[in-house]
Amino acid sequence: MTPWSETLPPDALATQPVILVVDDSLDTLRMLGDALVAEGYVVLAARDAEEALERFEVAIPDGVLLDAVMPGMDGFDLCQRIKATPAWSHVPVVFMTGLSDSEPILRGFASGGVDYVVKPLRIPEVMARLATHVRNARVARLAQEAVDVAGLGSVVLDSLGRMAWRSPQAMVWLERAFGTGTAALEQAAQWLAAARREGTAIQDRDQGRLLARHLGQGSLGESMLLLSWSPLENAAAQRLRDVALTPRETEVLSWLAKGKTNRDIADILGMSHRTVNKHLEHVFEKLGVETRSAAAAIAGRLLPQD
Repeated sequence: MTPWSETLPPDALATQPVILVVDDSLDTLRMLGDALVAEGYVVLAARDAEEALERFEVAIPDGVLLDAVMPGMDGFDLCQRIKATPAWSHVPVVFMTGLSDSEPILRGFASGGVDYVVKPLRIPEVMARLATHVRNARVARLAQEAVDVAGLGSVVLDSLGRMAWRSPQAMVWLERAFGTGTAALEQAAQWLAAARREGTAIQDRDQGRLLARHLGQGSLGESMLLLSWSPLENAAAQRLRDVALTPRETEVLSWLAKGKTNRDIADILGMSHRTVNKHLEHVFEKLGVETRSAAAAIAGRLLPQD
């Protein structure tokens, strides 16, 4: 079937919102196509899921009107495919269904749909709902693009704790901290969920430290987290700040790590042996260790070496 957009000027795709209509009924495609064109949309059409995916490869639409029940891959599975593809996941999907019971409606939302309309379609209602979702999606997309340009590491979690969106910088840092692949992605998602619960979360790696801070909850139970990455040389200093050593305690620990005795440290820093012992008691308590060798081992990892 010929998409309506082929009859429009080439630059229309860049200036007008694009809607993909997916339905195995020619009558429904014609009716919706005419109505959408009258509202100023560019219309792409597909008779099944395979054609819909082909359309996505050519031009990412601003919204999808999707028949829930089709031969072959149904609308629910197609929606899951769309939402599982990062470059397409922002596109709002509105289901069209002749099924009035709650099970298929709930399945549509679970697969990633944002709304549904019941057949036989009431065109004014379809246009109103679609316009709202396209507008909201475009605003959200502009905000996300601004975050991308600024180079911020931002992640949005949905109400179930799944990553609904992440900026390119966040993807780089998460892969640096957790690696790639399905298992790594699941581990990162669990870590982010913990950051949402606790307010912050830290992931240390040899090359640096990843910090996640929960910025608060938005609409529909979504949560925004801001990520920051500290390279190795900064991660050690951050670790020392986390355990709250005083400058004097840090000096004592540094000399301890170099193999100096309490008497040596007292002479070097110009303090009494009793004062050195007191500083070390505080250092051991803050580091959570009981012996000089354990404290020296931690200091060797955290303190810069001369």
